[in-house]
Amino acid sequence: MLALLSVSDKRGLVPFAQGLVRLGFKLLSTGGTLEALKSAGVPATKVSEHTQSPEILGGRVKTLHPRIHGGILGRVDLEGDRAEMKAHGIEPISLVAVNLYPFRQTVASGAAEADVIEQIDIGGPAMVRASAKNFRHVAVVVDPDDYTGVLAELEQNKAVGEETRRRLMRKAFAHTAAYDASISAWLSGTAGEPFPGELSLAFQKAQDLRYGENPHQRGAFYREHSAPAEPTLAFSKVLQGKELSYNNILDLDAALGLLLEFPEKPCAVIIKHNTPCGVSVDESLVKAYRTARAVDEVSAFGGIVALNREVDEATAQAMAETFLEAVVAPSYSAAALQVLASKKNLRLLEAGPALASPSARPRAQLDARSVSGGLLLMDRDAVEPALSWKVVSKRAPTPDEERALRFAWKVCKHVKSNAIVFASGDRLLAQGGGQTNRVDSVRIAMQRGGEGLKGSAVASDAFFPFRDGLDEAARAGATCVIHPGGSIRDAEVIAAADEHGMAMVLTGVRHFRH
Repeated sequence: MLALLSVSDKRGLVPFAQGLVRLGFKLLSTGGTLEALKSAGVPATKVSEHTQSPEILGGRVKTLHPRIHGGILGRVDLEGDRAEMKAHGIEPISLVAVNLYPFRQTVASGAAEADVIEQIDIGGPAMVRASAKNFRHVAVVVDPDDYTGVLAELEQNKAVGEETRRRLMRKAFAHTAAYDASISAWLSGTAGEPFPGELSLAFQKAQDLRYGENPHQRGAFYREHSAPAEPTLAFSKVLQGKELSYNNILDLDAALGLLLEFPEKPCAVIIKHNTPCGVSVDESLVKAYRTARAVDEVSAFGGIVALNREVDEATAQAMAETFLEAVVAPSYSAAALQVLASKKNLRLLEAGPALASPSARPRAQLDARSVSGGLLLMDRDAVEPALSWKVVSKRAPTPDEERALRFAWKVCKHVKSNAIVFASGDRLLAQGGGQTNRVDSVRIAMQRGGEGLKGSAVASDAFFPFRDGLDEAARAGATCVIHPGGSIRDAEVIAAADEHGMAMVLTGVRHFRH
């Protein structure tokens, strides 16, 4: 029996190879895999010796040979194939363990284009696909985590069962498809084509979920193949708590996205049903958290919290006062973890030190959303670190109003349209969103904020189509307003601001969020 081993990921390679040899397999191998086997004292034959053809073109051509592919693709239950293989001296290969050149890791390292291209595997995908196609006669293993199970079946049954071979076949084709998708995405990126004619996506499953948005819906969580340097939810480490749910993941990502708008100071964000219900910055994390929670304590119950500095004992004690679903932060002190350990169901996620950096920003990437029969793709609504605006009212905003307007505008981007946000210079005061008209969003925010909105700044994610929304904001006590402008009634809305003595700023940028 022949087995061919050629892997870039050498986890578990030697024990697997030793097990195969014990079971009577003769091993074929190449390059670094062959060296690793020989260093461990595992007998293996170099592929070029088996094919009786030298490796050529600097190793680019070594497994692309009839004695390899004929051995993999031969249907040993067909007399014709057996006769043809015998005539050409081709031995059947019944097990192939191959994973591919580290293309993604090479891209992530920032290597030059020529080095990246050398990591585009040719022979590996060809062997994997050939083995998967002939799964009835060949077991193809692309994941080291499958070695133990395959060995166990061989030891027990002297063969890999058909059900396992089918499972390995499906995994193999997914492996090569994701690999090719990564190459395609890199090539599109280097060519400046964010929206190529053919789109392939490459993600790996992080976990199955108990269910989707509701218990009758199935769900799973997928992430990119390698972690970026920037803080992300997908690569955050879960420290404690119940298994993350579909809705937890959505809300945690929303919280993290809003948190990254305020990297300069300690910041706390509280999210409920994908909507901000508390945001604050302060000189200390515990003050920021308590202020954010005070915005809407009813909604904060059962909420999702994001923090951009290490959680200390004081902040942990403050969080322990309220039932929360999950927290994401750069890190947690030992004392904080001890405090929160009593909340056994509370999910704690550690996003890493990048989240605590004063320069932390979300990376430029694309947002995708499925529709029936298709996919919508767009640029992520990026952070605006240096907001440029145009004062159109008779009165310009004061420095304090300007700070409040900038704060409100950043939060407004993360509220469902039609979005209205009232804020001061360091906290969210009230928000209204998800309504079919803008004036209702203003009124909902007014209900929530009450007397606390006097002297506030108000932000609108899109222009005011009529003056009624602005009139309501003025009645609530807002003294300044920021919105994109662009309505045919802009002059009417600006005149209303002047009537109320409000400062009005136009950004020229809309932030719809559907």
